[in-house]
Amino acid sequence: MEITPFQSNLIIPAIAAVLGAILTFIVQRFLNKRGTFTYYVWHNRVGISADDSVFGTVRVTWNNSEVANLYSSTVELRNESLNDYENVTVRVFTNDTILLTERTEIVGTTHYLAWSQAYADKLAVQTGSQASVAQRDLYSSQREYEIPTFNRGQLIRFTFLNSAKTENQPSLWLDIVHKGVKTKFQIAQNKFMGVQQNTAALVGSILGIFLLVAVVIMLDVVWIAAIVSFLYGLFVLVPGALLIKLWQKLRNYFGG
Repeated sequence: MEITPFQSNLIIPAIAAVLGAILTFIVQRFLNKRGTFTYYVWHNRVGISADDSVFGTVRVTWNNSEVANLYSSTVELRNESLNDYENVTVRVFTNDTILLTERTEIVGTTHYLAWSQAYADKLAVQTGSQASVAQRDLYSSQREYEIPTFNRGQLIRFTFLNSAKTENQPSLWLDIVHKGVKTKFQIAQNKFMGVQQNTAALVGSILGIFLLVAVVIMLDVVWIAAIVSFLYGLFVLVPGALLIKLWQKLRNYFGG
């Protein structure tokens, strides 16, 4: 069957329309993807109470009360999604340490987080009264905060002075229940150029495969190809980190 010029003129716009519809569908699915909050936790031991027959006795106290294992624990929560969220409630909880003092900050701003109203009401103590046992237990094992606005890419940092109940390192967890959001815990890793070092190494290694293919095709001199491959392997984190940062910028740009 012969295609007439008229039919030929219709085919190209039809193909373009189909491809445009497919691209629009993909972009919408990408933009409407469920939001993700990720958080990392790490701990630094501040002090320990101990009795030693040779080196003497060490006592660590908080409000004149002795604590056995004192830690400074940091939790970082990041909005990894392409959406902004309002009125997000974040609960920090533990079962193996005693939460003492706290510090919160919305990184890059002068603002900090306040307790949620429900949590503040539970800890409210009338003038002249003492906190109940239930209130003390709640305060020492759980905190709850309200994030008025949590923008895409924003980082929130919590720092807690706490006393571990055992000789083991304490554990802190986040609990967030918010429409359209899932919360993921990730093990804290060393960073390179602001991205996770392991991820940068993986992306850089994948790029290296394509570089190796290009080197084999384009370079006939073996020792030059070997030097290029060696230098790339030596600095593999750099292209990996740069590509990740480029992807993040493009993601944020197209995400608004």
